[in-house]
Amino acid sequence: MSNPTIDATSPGMDTTTPRYDPTTIRLHWATAILVVLLWGIGQIIDFFPRGEPRVMVRSVHILLGVALAVVFVTRIIWRSASGRKLPAAEKGLAGLSAKIVHFGLYLLLIATIALGVANVWMRGDSIFGLFSIPRYPDADKALRHVIGDLHGTFADAIMIVAGLHAIAALAHHYVFKDNVLRRMLPWK
Repeated sequence: MSNPTIDATSPGMDTTTPRYDPTTIRLHWATAILVVLLWGIGQIIDFFPRGEPRVMVRSVHILLGVALAVVFVTRIIWRSASGRKLPAAEKGLAGLSAKIVHFGLYLLLIATIALGVANVWMRGDSIFGLFSIPRYPDADKALRHVIGDLHGTFADAIMIVAGLHAIAALAHHYVFKDNVLRRMLPWK
């Protein structure tokens, strides 16, 4: 009986290369794209003039952050319930390193999303001028600053760890010439 999460029978596909199921692949790449977009927007928010321009950019950032939270929760539910049933790509130290990096990315995502929610709550942001998130009543300037800085620091850490993750995937593909990267590519 074949594993329903593996799609290795596509025409032109090396049948010895098991692939993650399409849902896992889509959730992985949606997470990656959202993280890069959010980080990029986070880097430029303060360049926009105060008032409506900054509110608009911050609103996009917040809504993309909500989208990331939804994708991430969906990914966790999918992974624990039915997806990602492939055997480890690597054994030994390399396999352990991969698990640590993935676990670290998940923890960083949880922390960054939670800090983003706290950041919005501490500031009491307006969303496109349509409605406002109520501001936490005891949010003094120092606390808002600390939470905003932590949110940015964790976002930077995600980019560093995700960058190392991407470099490792490319090394597997171009240096080790194995099929680790192909397991998660969005195309067959």
